[in-house]
Amino acid sequence: MKRSEQFRQANREAKTTVVATVVVILFWILAGFGLAGSDIVIFDTPIWVIGGCIVSWLFAVAVAWWLAEFVIKDVEEDSAAEGGGK
Repeated sequence: MKRSEQFRQANREAKTTVVATVVVILFWILAGFGLAGSDIVIFDTPIWVIGGCIVSWLFAVAVAWWLAEFVIKDVEEDSAAEGGGK
């Protein structure tokens, strides 16, 4: 992979990670604050606590897995092949 392609890939990964972070934050807000008006209780815990803490954490883990599996690519650093090596 050429150096310019590596930079494009890194830029794509960074942009996707920022979008994923915003999605996780929005999900956390909806799962926590969005359920605050509900009177549902599970194991003596309000549903907004479960949604805001446990479910949001699981969602963040799933998003991180998706990023690692489908977005982030392993790039070989071969500076000698590009003419920049020692």
